[in-house]
Amino acid sequence: MNNTDASNIKQRLEKYVFRASPVDFKKIPGTPIAYWLTEEGVKAFSSGKLEDVGKTRRGLQTGAKDRFIRYWHECSLKSLEIRYLPRNEATNSNAKWFMFNNGGDYKKWYGNLDLVVNWEKNGKEIKAFGGSIIPSEELYFHGAVSWPRLSSGDIAFKLHPEGVIPGDLSPCYYSGRTLTELGYLNSKCLNYFLKAINPTVTSPVGDVAKVPLPRIRDNVEESVTSKVEKLVETHKNDWDSNEISWDFTRLHLLSPDCQQITLKDVYQKLRAYWRELTREMQRLEEENNRIFIDAYGLQDELTPDVPLEEVTLTCNPRYRYGNNKSEEELELLLLADTMRELISYAVGCMFGRYALDKPGLILANQGETVDDYLKQIPEPSFPADDDNVIPMLDGDWFTDDITERFREFLRIAFGEEHYDENLRFVEQALGKDIRKYFLKDFYNDHVRRYKKRPIYWLFSSPKGSFNALIYMHRYQPHTVGTVLEYLRDFKDEKLKARKNHLEAVSISAGASQGEKTKALKEIEKINKILAELDDYERDVLYPLATEQVEIDLDDGVKANYPKFGDALKKITGLSG
Repeated sequence: MNNTDASNIKQRLEKYVFRASPVDFKKIPGTPIAYWLTEEGVKAFSSGKLEDVGKTRRGLQTGAKDRFIRYWHECSLKSLEIRYLPRNEATNSNAKWFMFNNGGDYKKWYGNLDLVVNWEKNGKEIKAFGGSIIPSEELYFHGAVSWPRLSSGDIAFKLHPEGVIPGDLSPCYYSGRTLTELGYLNSKCLNYFLKAINPTVTSPVGDVAKVPLPRIRDNVEESVTSKVEKLVETHKNDWDSNEISWDFTRLHLLSPDCQQITLKDVYQKLRAYWRELTREMQRLEEENNRIFIDAYGLQDELTPDVPLEEVTLTCNPRYRYGNNKSEEELELLLLADTMRELISYAVGCMFGRYALDKPGLILANQGETVDDYLKQIPEPSFPADDDNVIPMLDGDWFTDDITERFREFLRIAFGEEHYDENLRFVEQALGKDIRKYFLKDFYNDHVRRYKKRPIYWLFSSPKGSFNALIYMHRYQPHTVGTVLEYLRDFKDEKLKARKNHLEAVSISAGASQGEKTKALKEIEKINKILAELDDYERDVLYPLATEQVEIDLDDGVKANYPKFGDALKKITGLSG
């Protein structure tokens, strides 16, 4: 090797060599060997820690989540406190279930708020339970910044709103500058500092407390807070556009701002808005990053760039589905899911949970009936189902069949003139006709959307020849009897009438041999269905109907769903 080669090798190796003083390590809390920190990075730790100006605290650990925690949609609306009350008012509320922030997926700025916790009478039952841990109770219901305690990569911080109780999986930081601190904590600087303290997947409360103080000039702070306000507001609106949010009111597709001639036009207008919104959030995050990177002098270590997949809006397909798909694939996925959300909302309107004529929840208390619905919506454009049973069958056997009712919903919500075109648009997005979607996919989608705590329950025979949905909030002890009436009508009236007709065809002199053969095959199929439904009625549905089963929504879906045994569609981890 000559001198030139040796010199080239030395130069190439130089970029992999880090030089650091042990004295510098001592400036970082915990004295980790963060050899890669630059002089500016080390200097940031000398200016003070986040805990010097605020409090980082763990949240409530109930010790028995199945007993004390629910998804909000499992409970009666009357038993929920979802008004974002300040602490003094919240503690005087007569509600049982209070908003609860406890972990969730990677999501910045706002979201993952769909749980409630039993804090009735200021947490009396939890406090009496020996397994609970209740730290810093005096800070409950106060606004803060929160983050997931467990994370597999960079940590996402979000607003913890006033009126919400923090959970153990969502530690919080409390200060008088919540928006400023949220901007700092969601900047690239934070994860840079945090990895110097602790490079593991967990994010203990103490680690966030030890990051450097936000370095920001007074004349820039207003710019940070205005950006963060917009980021929080947009992410909240995005979160609230989903049924699982307790602040959901109606779909964006049905917003007056999106009105167009056809459903396709509506979606295209909405998609253009989502695209613009995502780009705007990307721009604001990059501006926020730049402010803090410049403040700490980390321009050589960090860039302000935010990849689109890190803009955590549900309407952003690169975040929602990952970055390993083509643009065309992402667009098809987003369109299909948007149509599934439309169908889910339509089913909610069928049961009276929602209404086209009024935003927000309509029927959401235990045992409510169509009379309660009519008190709120005296002249509905799309009426709720009378008996809380909607058949879901392979054919137009009933006038209130779910497929027929969806077609009616589409006509009323988007107009009769373009109905055929609109239905075709929905079916093309789904990749199948609407009846097949309801039979094959709808319930699985519903269970997934509601995180294995479904609010619509599917009565289903063993081979799925008979299916009927009910809405659990409208359930009454006689509801199973109503399902039984539908089963008997389908089995003893409609199927047998069809069988009699086919038998007449099979022996008719006027029928061709092909028609007779087809009739005989269908008769054989009907006989098998009748045998299946006879067994389902005799062994399952009739005995259950006579039991007059009672449920209490406060007990949660996990306790109530198994009471119906083999009558309901099996759900892994939920069915008894």
